[in-house]
Amino acid sequence: MIIVLCILALTAFALSGCTTFNNFKEAFIDDTADQSQVISIGVFEPTSGSDKDGAKAELAGIELAHEMMPEADGHEIKLIYADNSSDIDAAETAINTLLAKNPNVVLGSYGAIYSLVAAEYIEEAKVPAIAITNTNPLITRNNSYYFRVCYIEATQGRLLAQYLDSTGEKKAGILLPEKDDAATAMATAFSNEFKDLTGGDDAIAYYEKYTTGDTDFSKPLAALKKSKVKSVLLPGEMVDAANIIKEASAMGLDVTFLGTTNWGSSDFLDAITTDENGEPLNTVDPQKLAFVQFFAVDSDSEKEPARISKAREAFLDAYHQKYGESEEPDEAVALGYDAYGIAIDAILRTSNGSQLPDGQAIRDKLLSKKYEFDGASGVIRFNKKGDPKKTAYISTWENGAIKAIYTIEADEQ
Repeated sequence: MIIVLCILALTAFALSGCTTFNNFKEAFIDDTADQSQVISIGVFEPTSGSDKDGAKAELAGIELAHEMMPEADGHEIKLIYADNSSDIDAAETAINTLLAKNPNVVLGSYGAIYSLVAAEYIEEAKVPAIAITNTNPLITRNNSYYFRVCYIEATQGRLLAQYLDSTGEKKAGILLPEKDDAATAMATAFSNEFKDLTGGDDAIAYYEKYTTGDTDFSKPLAALKKSKVKSVLLPGEMVDAANIIKEASAMGLDVTFLGTTNWGSSDFLDAITTDENGEPLNTVDPQKLAFVQFFAVDSDSEKEPARISKAREAFLDAYHQKYGESEEPDEAVALGYDAYGIAIDAILRTSNGSQLPDGQAIRDKLLSKKYEFDGASGVIRFNKKGDPKKTAYISTWENGAIKAIYTIEADEQ
């Protein structure tokens, strides 16, 4: 009986101690590499919860880049995941848990609120972080350790104004939702830039507002028809923008609408080309749209450096090899891929032989005037705020696919 009880006690102890043994095994048996020589990239993303699907493209880009570059300059590269669970409270716990593991750089998060929660901890820890698709300007404002590889709404407005000026248009219009800070920022930047470029204070010849969620836009569209303006900035929510475009087409308005990068989603294309029952709608011409994109499969620029074409080709080859030749990457995949590349590039450029740099040195490298990265999405630099000054693409829809129609190089902005 005593022997049996001892065996049962030992078995119970072994089962309850599995976690402890696994931790010991991971720390002392499996991990034989010198951790001071391992580059650790923190991945701060919602891998569960309501934002899980939205983060998939960013994660796909990060992981594709890691598969292509699992080590660099003799250093093993590890991805350390921290799931913020699509929750504000969980995000706080996740970022602190991640920072305790001493990553060299943190990538993410999808969903601006989670990056905003993490920002103060990242700055306190002096670990550089790179947001991938977050356009909220508050993420990088007054935080010298947070960067991003996408454009904020105000910058998208300026880029669209530059594109419109290149077409020879001297008049433009703006139709925006009331009480929408992001839309207002984009509209203000567009207006100021277009007026500066055209030299006319009356360059914005049409300016109307509507309420988010409206279903009848006949009044502002009647005013648009009367103004005879041919190009209109439409910076509101995707649902409203789609409804406005369809109603304008039904009224026979010959107008090119200018919009945000969100217009490059297949959901938006479906929204403007189908009716409320999901049946095909042939009144809208998708080629009468122009919107900002952070990545283009094919650039139309004759000024594009050969090294950028090579970087894009390497990315596309790897993507097609993994997902199939018929699949084209979402721009968030390219941005996630480039964010990983920037992190590794900045670390290696700052390292002193075998000694990996600290976070402040990496941050200083990214902020230096001479720093430039050749990414799949173009040339990428950073301003003092940590926002990018990078190659931008104005695109449209053609035969169900996104087509770049105008490229603005980083040094032309």
